[in-house]
Amino acid sequence: MTRHSATESRTQLKTLSSALRKLHKTLVDLETRRFGNPGNAFEHLQLLTSHPQFAWLRQLSEVLVEIDERLDDKEQPVDDAAVESVRKTLASLLGTENSSEFRQKYLDALQESTEVAMAHGELRNRLSQLAPSS
Repeated sequence: MTRHSATESRTQLKTLSSALRKLHKTLVDLETRRFGNPGNAFEHLQLLTSHPQFAWLRQLSEVLVEIDERLDDKEQPVDDAAVESVRKTLASLLGTENSSEFRQKYLDALQESTEVAMAHGELRNRLSQLAPSS
């Protein structure tokens, strides 16, 4: 893997975060449509954080939080290792070897929604750009 400056690594992590955020929002929108009218914004947030139907999305939410915390950490610059850690986490979560409930629900969402498939493709493209050279 090529060594990058902290600025380049930070840019890569932000780009990955942006693609993941788009995918996450698309999945939340799809799951919300499946659920029905969530009411106001507060009630929607309550559903996202505590209702079982949305539980599978929390794994992606947690990755987004980890990225945000890493980007906000003023003590430690973002480096190649931080980017690689996020890349591995996402590759594992979205990969075919993952047989979790998340993976099954994710596959269903990919088949059901063109928007999810497009956001997935964008994230996969970003991940492939970060793949370590072997």
